[in-house]
Amino acid sequence: MDRAEQAAVHGIPESEVVERIMLTESVVKRLIEPSEVAALVAYLAGPEAGMVTGTSVSMDGGWTAR
Repeated sequence: MDRAEQAAVHGIPESEVVERIMLTESVVKRLIEPSEVAALVAYLAGPEAGMVTGTSVSMDGGWTAR
């Protein structure tokens, strides 16, 4: 569901959807930036992460820690 649909369903302005709907369960109250994803990819592809195997990394602002 996109922001416009979320706004209609919840009866709020579209400008408030991210804060009032999408980020309510997140500890960090902002969306992830593409550069943050790129930095993690660069780390995992580099020699410093040579011993990182068979794991997943959550980049969800603390949402899964709730």
